[in-house]
Amino acid sequence: MKIPTVVAIAATALLTLSACGSGSSSTGAGSTATQNSGGGTSGVSVAQTSLGKVLVDGQGMTLYVLSADGHDHSTCSTQCLQFWPAASPGSAGKASIATGRTATPDGTAIATVAGHPVYTFSLDHQPGDVNGEGVNEFGGTWYAASPTGNPVTGAASAPSSPASSSGGRYGY
Repeated sequence: MKIPTVVAIAATALLTLSACGSGSSSTGAGSTATQNSGGGTSGVSVAQTSLGKVLVDGQGMTLYVLSADGHDHSTCSTQCLQFWPAASPGSAGKASIATGRTATPDGTAIATVAGHPVYTFSLDHQPGDVNGEGVNEFGGTWYAASPTGNPVTGAASAPSSPASSSGGRYGY
């Protein structure tokens, strides 16, 4: 199966990225990022990307919505969350978007915007990346979240075609 290979690659990439970027975000007392009681960066704000203005988490990473989710209802379970981590609900900082919270099927807390559960994408490597836009996986289509929490569905920015109809663009 392709899933273990993709999981191993994604895990390696995430570990590498977390090792590279962990030093500066949590050490500075004068940091401008909002900190929640757990010490992690939180807050949802708006940033400009190639898709236009989208919601981003406290680290500037694009937030996505899944078309299969309902109002305050996430359908993304354990395997899905490996590739589409739940955006952590936290205290909203100044200039942040109002968020709510719900839980994924496995009980993971997830932030919501206008009732839409929001996620990051493990293959977005830096702020501004929108690699998850238009991916059709885990029961629906993934879209960057607009400032209102609705999907960004700009046809000009959508991927040209998936790799296959069964495995999707990333084969997981």
